Amino acid sequence: MDTTLPPIVGRAHCFGDNIDTDVIISGKHMISTELADMLPHLFEAIAPGFNNRVQPGDVIVGGRNFGCGSSRETAPALIKAAGIRAIIAESFARIFFRNAINLGLVAVECPNVSTGVSDGDVVRYDPATGVVENLTTSWRGQGTVLPDFLVEILLAGGAVEACRRKCT
Repeated sequence: MDTTLPPIVGRAHCFGDNIDTDVIISGKHMISTELADMLPHLFEAIAPGFNNRVQPGDVIVGGRNFGCGSSRETAPALIKAAGIRAIIAESFARIFFRNAINLGLVAVECPNVSTGVSDGDVVRYDPATGVVENLTTSWRGQGTVLPDFLVEILLAGGAVEACRRKCT
């Protein structure tokens, strides 16, 4: 099996510091077990209409402490279901980071990314080198190179499938 995560290129949707899981998806909208029923409410408290603007392959750029708050797994699951390919943030709440990876959603840290990227810019992340580039403005930053065991989980589509592959 190839263990190389390909480069990710997408249009940025930018958020600031301390984006908690309650603004990603408010508890009042967790009324179904179907992600499609909750997608219209993704980020609605801070980015009304986000679900109508996001396109498959887009990326989220965040500041410090992205995904703080409750450990609700629904938050990264909805972000992935919306077609977001990766979240690149200055830092993550640890439980959000692991939930994202375990669900097969790329999450990488990159210092100063929130000052180097604006909404609508095209961003490229090279998993092999960790380099994050703003292709719109030529800004560059050094992001995380994920360890092989996390890349295996991402390539499998999440932790459950990765375990299933190892056990068969």
